[in-house]
Amino acid sequence: MAAQKPWVKWAIILGVIVVIGLWVGGTYNSLVTLNTAIDGQWAQVETAYQRRFDLIPQLVNTTRGFFKQEQALYDKIMQARAAYAGASGKPAEQVAAANQLESAFGRLLVIVESNPEIKSIQAVNNLMAELAGTENRVSVERRRFNETVQSYNVKVKRVPSNLIAAVFGFDERAFFEAAEGAEKAPVVNLE
Repeated sequence: MAAQKPWVKWAIILGVIVVIGLWVGGTYNSLVTLNTAIDGQWAQVETAYQRRFDLIPQLVNTTRGFFKQEQALYDKIMQARAAYAGASGKPAEQVAAANQLESAFGRLLVIVESNPEIKSIQAVNNLMAELAGTENRVSVERRRFNETVQSYNVKVKRVPSNLIAAVFGFDERAFFEAAEGAEKAPVVNLE
């Protein structure tokens, strides 16, 4: 049997190294792509939140004259809006501020819906329609964000890409979660 030429052995070793290098590079690039997609999707959530935060003061100002006794509610809405604007840019802090606003905003919606005098004002009706559309956008963007996070987290956990994720510091990302008690409708006493 003829002895193998030394270059064949080195070619095979080089081929294996190239294949492993391509796999590592491809996995790394897909993790970077998914991680960046999460940041991009969070920007979409922020855009929907910003639209909401821009519309709510208009609704508050439109209804303010009717409910002087609800000044505390208006103050809470404005504080929550300011807290969101002051959040450090981390999704967890922004979610907490958005949840704070949603709680106060829910009370405002109950007040508006339960008062025929306010419901008859065209400006309030228009703002309510815009806010309803905005709330749908917020919901859609949150869902998309969570789907993107899920895809990324699966890639980070799945073998063998979890090895590359661990080596390069790709950690799981947090899902958007609603505030505790968000499933309960707000109670408003207009007496």
